Amino acid sequence: MAKFSPPTLDQHLCFSLYSTSLKMTQLYKPLLAPLNITYPQYLVMVVLWQQQGLGVKDLAERLQQDSGSITPLVKRLEAEGLITRARDTRDERNVLLSLTPAGEAMREAGLRVSEAIAHGCSVTSAEYQRMMADLAKLNKTLS
Repeated sequence: MAKFSPPTLDQHLCFSLYSTSLKMTQLYKPLLAPLNITYPQYLVMVVLWQQQGLGVKDLAERLQQDSGSITPLVKRLEAEGLITRARDTRDERNVLLSLTPAGEAMREAGLRVSEAIAHGCSVTSAEYQRMMADLAKLNKTLS
């Protein structure tokens, strides 16, 4: 009878994704330090650079988080003067987010961060597209 041997750590997809995620976050850290924002705050800014006026719930959905996790990030960005929060006049339960002039001005720095990350990953455009497609497929499957 064959003896079952569990996969090694390096054979676990979850570990590969986890360790890669940690390394990606570390790659961002020195690039975001001059902007005085964290990686999760940067993700909020990326969404708002793409679409302003989102509600906190919509932002949380885009970031695949719950709104309770997003609220502290939003409050910190507001305290830093990068975004504003305002009650939706149509639904006071909803808080709408907009960029301040300082938040809008940070967009160019965000572009430089993205370019530095792309350079730091040393992957071709085709490799990048393939990884993004594979990760999107996995993400959808796990949802």
